Amino acid sequence: MTVRLALATPRVAASVDHGLATAERLIAESTAGGAAIVCFPEAWLPGLRGLDFDVPSFDATDEIRVLRVVSHLARSHRIAIVFGIEHHTDTGRHIAAAVFDARGALLGIQTKNQLDPAEEGPYVAGHTRRLFEIDGLRFGIAICHEGFRYPETVRWAARRGAQVVFHPHCTGSDRAGVVPARWVDPAGAYYEKAMTCRALENTVYLAGVNYAFRYQESATAIIGPSGECLAHLPYGEEGVLVRDVDLAAATGVLARRYAPDRHEEA
Repeated sequence: MTVRLALATPRVAASVDHGLATAERLIAESTAGGAAIVCFPEAWLPGLRGLDFDVPSFDATDEIRVLRVVSHLARSHRIAIVFGIEHHTDTGRHIAAAVFDARGALLGIQTKNQLDPAEEGPYVAGHTRRLFEIDGLRFGIAICHEGFRYPETVRWAARRGAQVVFHPHCTGSDRAGVVPARWVDPAGAYYEKAMTCRALENTVYLAGVNYAFRYQESATAIIGPSGECLAHLPYGEEGVLVRDVDLAAATGVLARRYAPDRHEEA
C-alpha cells in the first residue's frame, strides 16, 4: 500500500489569523499534490515559546477557534491533518499535535511528554501516548526533543505497528546561525543524524517537519526505513514536501526485536 505524505513548512506566524491563512494555503497545496495527510511543525500555532521570536497571545478560547478552523479545512480539502498547536488543560499549557481525519473529525491530541529542560517554565509535560490510524496508515507522533533525545518515544509507536512516525519539531533561527551545506552535514547540528537513526533503528518512516527558519538547523524531510533520506525541502524555504511512501517497507522488524528482558541486572 502506498500513501502520499505532505509536510508543511511555514515561516513563524505573525498572528493567529496570519497562521490560519498560511495553514489554509499550505493545506490546499498539499491537497493539490494528492497527499492523504499533511503534518505541520511543533506548536506552530501560536509558535514555540522561549525562543528568539515573538509568540502571539493564545489562550483556551484561541485553541478552540483554531481547532474548529483546522477541522473545517480538513473536511473541505478532504485531507487528514496533524497540526502542531498549544493545548490548554487544567494542569497547564502543553506542546501538542492535534490529529484530524479527512472528514474533519478530531481523532485525538498527542502531547509532548518529554520536555526540553528549557521548556519547563512555559509548558507542562503530558503523560500519555497513543497510536493513530487513518485509512490503513498507522502512525505515531514524537515531538521535537522526544524524537531527538528519547528514542524510546519512536520505538513505542514502531513496536505497536506504526509505519510512519511524524516528528514535528523546531530547530533554528531567523536572526543568526549557519545554513547546512547538505543533508546530514558533518559540520552541522546533530538533529538530522538523530532523525536518520530513529528511522533506521526501528525500520519505519520518520517524517520530520520544521519551521522555515532563515537559519534552519534541520530540514523538513522524509527518511525511509533503511535510513535513507527520500526527500527534503531546501533549507530556509517555506513550502510543502510531498512524497509517496510504500508502507510495506515499514516492517518495524528492528523495533520488534527489542528484548528488554535481556537487559536485567545480573
